[in-house]
Amino acid sequence: MSATTAPAAHDAPAIDSNTWDDPARRAPLVTGGLGFRGITDGVCGVVEAPQPPRAWFVAFGASLVFLAILGLMLGYLIITGVGVWGNKSPVFWGWPIVNFVFWVGIGHAGTLISAILYLFRQKWRTGINRAAEAMTIFAVICAGLYPGVHIGRVWAAYYLFPLPNQMDMWPQFRSPLMWDVFAVNTYLTVSALFWYMGLVPDLATLRDRAPTRLRQVLYGFFALGWRGSNRHWHRYERAYLILAALATPLVLSVHSVVSFDFATSQIPGWHTTIFPPYFVAGAIFSGFAMVVTLLVPARKLFGLEHFITMRHLENMNKIILTTGCMVGLAYGTEFFIAAYSGNPLEQFAFLARARAHFGWAYLSMIFCNVVVPQLFWFKKLRTNVWVMFVACIFVNIGMWFERFVIIVTSLTADFLPAAWDYYTPTWVDILTFAGTFGLFMTLFLLFCRFLPMIAISEVKGVLPHEHPDLGFHHDDHGAGAGHGHAKPAEVTP
Repeated sequence: MSATTAPAAHDAPAIDSNTWDDPARRAPLVTGGLGFRGITDGVCGVVEAPQPPRAWFVAFGASLVFLAILGLMLGYLIITGVGVWGNKSPVFWGWPIVNFVFWVGIGHAGTLISAILYLFRQKWRTGINRAAEAMTIFAVICAGLYPGVHIGRVWAAYYLFPLPNQMDMWPQFRSPLMWDVFAVNTYLTVSALFWYMGLVPDLATLRDRAPTRLRQVLYGFFALGWRGSNRHWHRYERAYLILAALATPLVLSVHSVVSFDFATSQIPGWHTTIFPPYFVAGAIFSGFAMVVTLLVPARKLFGLEHFITMRHLENMNKIILTTGCMVGLAYGTEFFIAAYSGNPLEQFAFLARARAHFGWAYLSMIFCNVVVPQLFWFKKLRTNVWVMFVACIFVNIGMWFERFVIIVTSLTADFLPAAWDYYTPTWVDILTFAGTFGLFMTLFLLFCRFLPMIAISEVKGVLPHEHPDLGFHHDDHGAGAGHGHAKPAEVTP
């Protein structure tokens, strides 16, 4: 069977048999001939297993090591002071802000998959939205560490919030740090609510299937008394739609606000109006790359190939290719505007990025963000798990270099040549950043172990359950059929 030909009706669907294109027939989003009951058993089986795969323990142990390193570095920072970082004149914004912007960008794919694709009724989102939403929350938690600790006096972090304090000192509302506090807190709140709202029906399914009293009580408590009645489904879908509408502007606004940290300054290379759309495209670019990086091993490790299919991964790779081209266009536009402006300071800043001491970082950014995604023009490459996994790792490396190039190169050579200096991160900078990956992976691995990685109710809502060639029958159903299926959760086997 060729990649562009639909399988015959009598053929048993294989794991990755849904990448074909046939205008007369829609490719299935769940392979393996699974029905409602098969989806419930397959997703819940990951949580209900007596113990996770051995690879999970290895990954979790490594994540805990890096999490411990993060705790040690933050403790050392608080006790000693911010002088342990590489920040110095003229580069007062070093790795802390680079890593903050990097982690904020990682979280954007979750909101786009969950909210915007839901509003546009893109059914392929249902297999990946739960993991993407969780990734968003964990990435924002990692990002939120930096505004709290880079102020130096962590015990006075409440100065960041518009609250009266004992020194009668109110925050400066024109400070970019204040904008970041509001943006990150709003993003975290709405994303967490949206993620938890989608979990409620599936938590009720786990509650009804719980083999122990403890699990039943815990899942029942967080299921908020869900019974799967018609009224519950109606209220759920209405609330889910409202939250999606609220979350959609966040995709455009949050990283635009982060870009204003730079665009409202007078530093050459920063003072430009292209930053808001440029940062948003880059955030979606890196966010989707991180989703693919996480889901490629997760689907294999937990046996979820029938739910997170090759079509899901291919669609995400197409978005990575599109946003990668947008980011490449932004890189070229920046140089054109600098040349067209006639401003010698602006022209010098961009030439210094590409040719001066940090030219190696700029070339790394171009290779990872512009050259590597071009592999996804070819179907054979964008449907190869090894190619997409390695390519998405390079994309994330390139997006980190993008933040580094924007921040460090502009500050290294400012208006006063006598103050120019080379920036070098310290071992505390490096270990703190590595530790945030430990925090991120620890949270993600715990999520994979104790919560359903796939939105059971939503996947059931997109099944062509009337198709006998895919093995669906009228009596093959389970609990909480999902959007459009008001099947009570109490009948879960």
